[in-house]
Amino acid sequence: MTVRVLLFASYADALGAPQVELDLPAGARVQDVLDRVQQLVAGKRVPGNPLVAVNERYASADRVVNASDEVAIIPPVAGG
Repeated sequence: MTVRVLLFASYADALGAPQVELDLPAGARVQDVLDRVQQLVAGKRVPGNPLVAVNERYASADRVVNASDEVAIIPPVAGG
């Protein structure tokens, strides 16, 4: 199945694109998406523990993703 992943801030910078499409096996979870993206940015500095939204709703790492879902990876932000 194909899942579209939207990337923000340091994740988009590390991959040089605001989004990627990933081919994942049926039954894949949000954590599988994060693991695959980490493989793509290997060696580049990106923050861990990003917020993740699936179809514009925050999602936990164990949520199952489906074909044609849109997954957004949002790095933590700092403010002052």
